[in-house]
Amino acid sequence: MEKFKEILKNKKLIIVLVVLIIIAGGMLAYKIVNNKNNEQEVPTFEEEPEEQVERNENIEIFSGTQRPIAVMIDNHSGAWPQAGLNNTYMVYEIIVEGGETRLMALFKGADVDKIGPVRSSRHYFLDYALENDAIYVHYGWSPQAKKDITKLSVNNINGITESTSAFRRVSDKKAPHNVATDTSNILKIAQNKGYRTTSNSQSVLKYSENEIELENGTQAKKVTIPHSNLQTVTYTYNEQEKTYSRAARGKAQTDWDSKQAITTKNIIVEFIENYDLNDGSGKGRQGLNNIGTYDGYYITNGKAIKITCTKSDRNKKTVYKDENGNEIEVNDGNTWVNICPKGAQVKFE
Repeated sequence: MEKFKEILKNKKLIIVLVVLIIIAGGMLAYKIVNNKNNEQEVPTFEEEPEEQVERNENIEIFSGTQRPIAVMIDNHSGAWPQAGLNNTYMVYEIIVEGGETRLMALFKGADVDKIGPVRSSRHYFLDYALENDAIYVHYGWSPQAKKDITKLSVNNINGITESTSAFRRVSDKKAPHNVATDTSNILKIAQNKGYRTTSNSQSVLKYSENEIELENGTQAKKVTIPHSNLQTVTYTYNEQEKTYSRAARGKAQTDWDSKQAITTKNIIVEFIENYDLNDGSGKGRQGLNNIGTYDGYYITNGKAIKITCTKSDRNKKTVYKDENGNEIEVNDGNTWVNICPKGAQVKFE
């Protein structure tokens, strides 16, 4: 009988302990849920999405949603004349090794059956392909460009690795200045690589529907831009056409096949420090200190004004402002951007 009472007593003790555990567990669960609810009640602040500005479809030079294509163009004298430059919306000219310059030609929505001669990449050109949201096309690369194309995840097409029908060597120029391509093959390759071929990105330049006349500008009927001791470019204004024709090293620049003069509506000059890379190659490859704010000119319709050019990051659009700090508007037409060394003596006549 005593043993039975002891067992009963132990059972009651166990029941009490179980009840206490359940109560403690409930209190703990309530505390956790309450804390979680309190945490959820704390307001959170999310970064506002970047404002999307509607594209002005009245601008002809930058219309449609086709993604831009940026093609590296050989500018050695052995590559002249070049093809496709009059079909661009922008062309960048920047110094490379040996005092030569190289061009990066940008196409948007244009069906161009001959572009070239196509040449190899240099890493600082990537910055301008990125700010234009462009598919980047080249034929070979420097070690720095190869590294940065991977690091920056640039949608690129290296013609050396593509078919000889898409990047073809022609007989009327000597290698390495004789590789040509076209927009049709570039777009097919881009699609096969899974690259996006449409873009809603805004243009780098702020185009105007109305004709821009720089009333208070300096006369600029002829503009001389020295990139180096080897490469000096001149632009001569045609008042009837309201465009500039281009010459380099005293030779008029013309199209490869049509023989028409290479012309532009707008010219932008940017003064940016370049320097020799200490890469051990002995080839004199260049670097470009293009992140920051630097001086320049905007030139159109026979006049020039001073501007500042600001690039805050490699993939950010360059912002061009006048001396009053207002973003400049440019004429609806193609633009050549001549990036030349600091201290270069640009001459206006």
